[in-house]
Amino acid sequence: MTEMVFGTAPVRAVEPVLPRWWRTLDKWTLGAVLGLFAVGILLGLAASVPLAEKNGLPPFYYVTRQLIFGGAAIVVMLAISMLSPPQVRRLGVLGFVAAFLALALLPVFGTDFGKGAVRWFSFGFASVQPAEFLKPGLVVLVAWFMAAAQDVGGPPGRRYSLFITLVVVGLLAAQPDFGQAALVLFIWCVIYFVSGAPVVLLVGLAGLTVLGGFGAYSGSEHFARRIDGYLASEIDPRTQIGYATNAIQEGGLFGVGVGEGTVKWQLPDAHTDFIIAVAAEEYGLVLVLAIVLLYAAIVAMSLYRLTGERDIFTRLAGTGLACAFGVQAFINMGVAVRLLPAKGMTLPFVSYGGSSVIASGIAMGMLLALTRRRPRGQFGEILARRGR
Repeated sequence: MTEMVFGTAPVRAVEPVLPRWWRTLDKWTLGAVLGLFAVGILLGLAASVPLAEKNGLPPFYYVTRQLIFGGAAIVVMLAISMLSPPQVRRLGVLGFVAAFLALALLPVFGTDFGKGAVRWFSFGFASVQPAEFLKPGLVVLVAWFMAAAQDVGGPPGRRYSLFITLVVVGLLAAQPDFGQAALVLFIWCVIYFVSGAPVVLLVGLAGLTVLGGFGAYSGSEHFARRIDGYLASEIDPRTQIGYATNAIQEGGLFGVGVGEGTVKWQLPDAHTDFIIAVAAEEYGLVLVLAIVLLYAAIVAMSLYRLTGERDIFTRLAGTGLACAFGVQAFINMGVAVRLLPAKGMTLPFVSYGGSSVIASGIAMGMLLALTRRRPRGQFGEILARRGR
């Protein structure tokens, strides 16, 4: 009787989860990320062999570990990319809390591995750098606060997010890790700018950052030494920057040949902070430009997809993640060619390191989740529904 009066209820075909995820995913960005990881393994085959020999390990010990770390990172990235924006927000906030507590405990339980900065927890078989995992969580938390601030009667999210960011900057500067501190402050400024911040305020923050840099130069011998080396008119050929600069010059357009480079034997951080110097020496400018294009493509495609996003949190968090990813790559490569002072920052998905590659996988998984295509009604239909 009910069917005779009201008619048969339409049955909606529910698309399976995996086909829907694949259909809505940004496949170009995913392909570019996998391309970067493949380049990292290729360069690791050359750059990590000297370190393995020095430590009395099998020649491809670090390459094998990078494959394990990278495999875990890819699995994590794909799993996170299936989440919805609210789920990404919850994961980011919980991840930030855990990483923040770990960062606060570094002065007590951390180690510097002889590098002059307490940045790692050492567990013997592996080490963890909390700052790497903090960044994606901080982006999500700041975006959440700033999006909430735009709601009617919402909290003063901008002030809250600035306070939390400054606390994180202080903890990073105490290690000292001024590179990560500057990157964290830059992330906040980007999200604040996209949320509608006045340019005057951002200029004021830039001025405070410069003043903070002068203070760090006066109070930190570690920081002052790096700045003095950067500003010196001549490069000391026995420093890491000197070796890297010479390797890039020697590489030329097509490189000296696979396995023929020498910088990997001279630099202790050739497989991490200066991996781009190995690429330039053995494969030349051609491979370096390919790497730059992959990073630029990831950032550009992500920002393009976010331009059509109506949800404020999704737009802010996605923009922050994309810009943080691109700027970290720019800083790493800028240090190698002496555009920037030495920072001790890895090249995402290319440099060796478990914390770096897994944290990059988490960040890119969040970005892929936020840039997935979602069904949206026409703008007129949305207005009509609101007017009912």
